[in-house]
Parts: sequence; C-alpha cells; structure tokens
Amino acid sequence: MENLTKSQKARNAVRAIKTIIDALALRGYYKPLGDSGRTLTEALRILSPEIYGSMTDPRIIELKGLEYVLDRLPMGVEVCNRIILTAQEEFVDTSFELIVPPKRRRACYRIGDKEMCFVITRGYSEIYDLLTHITFLNNEAEKLFRQMHDRNGEITLEWKRLEATVAENRDLSPADLDKALWNLSIILGRTMHETKETHEYLERYATADRKLVFFNIVLSLGRRVAEEQSSQEDELLVTFTPSLQEILGNQIYSRKWAGDIKRRLIELGFETRPLHIISANLHSIRNLIYGYAALCGTSSDRQCMNVFEHIAASRDDNPRIREFALSRGFYELPDQSGTHIDCQIIDTAKIGDLTFHPDLHFNTQWPDGRAPVIFVMDYAFGIQAFETMDELLEPYEERGREVRFDIRSISVMGKAGTLNGKKGDIMLATAHVMEGTSGNYIFENDLTREDFKSDIPVDVGPMVTVVGTSLQNRDLLQRFQSSSWKAVGLEMEGSHYQKAIGSAMIREHIPRTVKVRYAYYASDNPLESGQTLASGSMGKEGIKPTYLITQIILEKILNPDMS
Repeated sequence: MENLTKSQKARNAVRAIKTIIDALALRGYYKPLGDSGRTLTEALRILSPEIYGSMTDPRIIELKGLEYVLDRLPMGVEVCNRIILTAQEEFVDTSFELIVPPKRRRACYRIGDKEMCFVITRGYSEIYDLLTHITFLNNEAEKLFRQMHDRNGEITLEWKRLEATVAENRDLSPADLDKALWNLSIILGRTMHETKETHEYLERYATADRKLVFFNIVLSLGRRVAEEQSSQEDELLVTFTPSLQEILGNQIYSRKWAGDIKRRLIELGFETRPLHIISANLHSIRNLIYGYAALCGTSSDRQCMNVFEHIAASRDDNPRIREFALSRGFYELPDQSGTHIDCQIIDTAKIGDLTFHPDLHFNTQWPDGRAPVIFVMDYAFGIQAFETMDELLEPYEERGREVRFDIRSISVMGKAGTLNGKKGDIMLATAHVMEGTSGNYIFENDLTREDFKSDIPVDVGPMVTVVGTSLQNRDLLQRFQSSSWKAVGLEMEGSHYQKAIGSAMIREHIPRTVKVRYAYYASDNPLESGQTLASGSMGKEGIKPTYLITQIILEKILNPDMS
C-alpha cells in the first residue's frame, strides 16, 4: 500500500476536521473527551497547524499558540466546563456579564462561574475557529494535568508552589517573580525566557482582582482537567442551542445586513445609479478620495509628497478626514444586524469640486444621474463572505416591486499570505482554490500586472482559500505552490465571494458583464516565517501596497475606459 505524503495527510485532516465539526453542530453537542472529541483532536494533531506549534509534543506546552487562542477567546474561558454556542439572544436586559475577546469582535456572556455563552453570527466558519481553539486549549490542559503529578500520582512540588503563588494574588518582587517563573517553566517544559515572554504578554490583561494572569490560566487549565477526571458531571461540554442549529446555513444575519444596506441605497436615491462594490478596510477608500482635500489646503510641505508619503503622514488625521468626508457625499452604515460588518457609501456626484493628490487620476465629470456610487464593506471571512455577498447581490423586494441595482463591478482587496514573495508584495488572483475540498473558481480578473506601475513585485496566479486562520499547514501550502496548481498565495474569502458572484450570474441577479477584481497585499510568507493570516497589523510597510491597490481600483471605477 502506497504511503501518503505529508500534504495528503494534511488535506485529509482538513476534510476530517470540517466534516466532524459539521456533524457536531447538527448533533448539538461536543465533548472533547468523547469519541468525536478524540477524533477531532487526532485530526488536529495530524494537521499540526502552524499556529498551534508544538501541540503534538507531549513534553512541552505550546506558548505562542496559547497566546493566540487566548487573544481570541473571552478571558476566564480556561475555568469553564460548560460552553454554549447560541444565536443572537436578548442579553441586553440581563445581569450576565458581556466579555469581548481582545482580538475578535465576538459577543460572549458569563452565565456562571464555570459557564459561558458565545453568540455565533458568522456561521460555520466561526464555529470551525472556535472548536479548533477549544480543542487545542483542552489538548494543552491535558498536558498540564499530567505535569501536576509525579510517577506515584502525587501532586508535584512545582505544582504546589504554583498554587501558593496564585493564592497570594499579589505583585511579586523581581526576585520572587524570577523564582515563580523558574518554577512555572519546569511545569511548562519551556525555558525561563520563553515563559517570561508569555507572562509579560498576558499580564496586559491583569486586573486588581486577578494578578499574574498566566499563572492563573495554567493553574485553572490543569485543575479543570483534574475535576473532569474525578467527576463525569464536570467534563467539558460544548452545546449548540436549537436556535443556532436552525439558522446555520440560513443566512439570517446576512439577509438583515443586506436588507439594511439596500433600503439605505434606495433612501439616498441610488437605486438606478451605477453601483460599485468594494470589500476592503474602512479607511483606504475614504482617505484616498478625501484625505488630500481635507488636510493639505495650501500646505506646501504636503504638496511635495507623493501620494504614499502623504497617506503615511496622515495616519493620525483620520477623524479630520472623516468629518470632512461626511459633508461631501460620504455615508457610514454601522452594522445593526449582528454580522459585525460595517459599511460606507460614497456618492461620487458630490466629489467633483474636490482637489485630489496630483498622483491620482479620477474622472469626476458625469452626466446627470450617472455618477458612480461606491459601496465599501468591511472584511468578511469564510462562509460569512459567501452569505453576505450572496444576499447583497439578490434583487430587493419592496412593497411588491423588485428593485435591481445597476451593479457594475465587484472588487476585493485584502491581506493575504504570499507563497512566492515577501511581506508587502502584491498578488492578483486568476482563480480561487478551496483548501480541503474540490471547490475551485476561475474568473477573469480586471486587474493585471500592467496596471501596477510600481517597484512593488506583483505575483499573478491562483490563490488558496484556507478553511480558517488556525488551520494552515506548511506541507499543504508547499504542495499548492510547487505542484501544477502553482498557487501564489493564501487568503480566507476569495472562493466564498466568487461562489456568490457566480451564483448571482447564473440566477441572472447581476449581468455577466460585471467586472471582478481581486488584489491582495502580502502580510507575510508562511512558508518562510511560520506566521499565519492572523498575524498582526503590517504597520507602515502595508501603506504603499494597500494604497496602490486602492488607487488602481478607484481609477478603474472612475475611469471606465481603463477596464
């Protein structure tokens, strides 16, 4: 029998993880200690995602993965043995404490000392991320439980010292902190330097009632597993409420989101105007159109800058640009649906008298009623990208009449990982290939390498759409890059958007002449760095590629002859 390659094993693991989680959601509950839980844990170990680092090594605790997961889960989740996933519930008038994770816009509520409720509004993709995070956390907790005991089953001296440190709940002197970190490093199987780094990283979340956050988390994880071992009632249990099961795949939140947008477009009188949809961040389109006129005036120091230097110098001036824009055809649409996707509308009929940066070439002279309307939506990822775009492209039913918007183009600009280049490079997609499935989507990208007259390298080719931020595997990515797929990068929304666009064309909701544009700026090369799509902000390095892509997209919209 032929042995599977590492990339084949990884592909099978991705499929298994997706299938198991889909089945768990339908069943309505998940026990990490149950058969399905063990199977999911094993699939995650086989996949061995980059972000979860050394989770497969039983001797050491994975610290960077722990930091990553704890940033995206509510503080206090480590003590919980009951986690409830639900649809949007009316928690506003209750006494339950709202907890929002530091790096994820996700509403969570503390129901009891060991019970939390997560509100799911982004569909299956959010569930994939949550359950893999919880599975990883439980995997590390079981390692810690094994570290609690010596060969005779007795509590180790190191664990007793950890308990004493946490019980004191006080600020430690430098000498006492070093002793405590040394003791903790023995439990974790990591160097004292690595342990201190994670301690300092997590201590930003310390409060007066909860000092030494990392020490508390380690102790709580180990204790939770110990309680599981002594009582079946204390086993970690994740449940899906019937209300959540009913809406999964039904796009309820996305339908409300799209309905709010279409009603606003109609209220503004834009239903017959040419409409251009852009999925991007919520600052670059606004800043490029309005920033120069809002800030420069007669300032000679800004006038001699190129457009990218001007944007870099304006980073702290977003409030001024926003106020200026709001009186000149710029409209904000904060999300009211629960999707957490805010939007903007720009009426280009009201920007004709603006002064643009000399590097920009925007046509603002249009016949009456034909000036483009630009609709900008914040990033959507995973299945939510399909659901939001699918609903957005649907005709709108209003009082028995059907409203079809004049959609001319759909542009997607996002952050992605490059497989060939380096941070700051630009990638143009020619197709989107879905990781772990047979789904692939080919299209004609209205953006070409020739559009980008710059010193920034531009890579053109297929892009891989990964299942989740936490399921990236180096071997699988290398396979996509080096095989006949010749993939140039990885992202999280392309296949989902293109699936919705193709569906809308087949159903004749939009014409096949709609221009489609996909451009990405590289946040990192995961094959070289081991970083994921979830790595942090690019900072100043991201300004030039981000705004170059923004400039080209806007010039194509405002100068149709360029397309």
